[in-house]
Amino acid sequence: MSSLSPTISQTLTIRDVTFHWGQRTYIMGILNITPDSFSGDGLMQEADRVAAALARGRQMLAEGADILDVGGESTRPGSQPTPAEEELQRVIPVVRALRAETDAVISIDTSKAVVAEAALAAGADIVNDVWGLRLDPDMARVVADAGAPVILMHNRSNPKQATIDPELGGRYVGVAYDNLIEDVKRELGICLEIAHRAGILDDRIILDPGLGFGKTVEQNLELIDRLDEIRAMGYPLLLGASRKSFIGYTLNLPPDQRAEGTAAITAIGIDRGADIMRVHDVRINARVARMTDAIVRR
Repeated sequence: MSSLSPTISQTLTIRDVTFHWGQRTYIMGILNITPDSFSGDGLMQEADRVAAALARGRQMLAEGADILDVGGESTRPGSQPTPAEEELQRVIPVVRALRAETDAVISIDTSKAVVAEAALAAGADIVNDVWGLRLDPDMARVVADAGAPVILMHNRSNPKQATIDPELGGRYVGVAYDNLIEDVKRELGICLEIAHRAGILDDRIILDPGLGFGKTVEQNLELIDRLDEIRAMGYPLLLGASRKSFIGYTLNLPPDQRAEGTAAITAIGIDRGADIMRVHDVRINARVARMTDAIVRR
């Protein structure tokens, strides 16, 4: 297992929870407050989506989630942007309810500064930005002013390179990298530069290689296999593979039948250095993580 750079803290404390990077794997449970989630778990269809999100969040915590990730905009290949006002209406009531009713560490999954700022004010703890501070020029300031931890994700999504299969969902084709791992590292470095210029401290930064975001099926598989090379950058690493289409295309299975494929990536990802696994199915992945930790983190 690779260790963090001496200049970056081995721990991150949020509220009363301390994350000890490298000692065990942490589980992030996904709460999609959307009508069009690729995985079919969006909560916008519920009559009372706040109550439904709260119930699912409590279930995830009971099953072993360490973080609850609240998102109000689908980022599946080919999805359409959600206006900021609509995204706010979806996520802020859920964040408030989770903060009032649980002790959960909460992350807000958004690339909009106005949504991140409102969510942090409502009780969220972490900003999970799938564009790594590169989409909204005000996002870095919002994160820095709040002193919040931030997840910086690599992203080369381009709708023109996405194809949609009615059964398996969207995937990217024809995405060219000169050198997959070095390009991902270099582009994550750009995200880091933006964070540093804004005054975000290294020990508040988590990296995400961006599985499924502007990468072909084969590129996603290679990235998982070589994840240790991204972890060698010295930052804690989040991996988000849960139910994604590259699993579906590999196994020829729809989203609701990808639990085993996700669990396999959880085990391999931990072996290659992942610190946080972002998943829909918390119980199975928490158990896989505990078992894998017992083997590789002795």
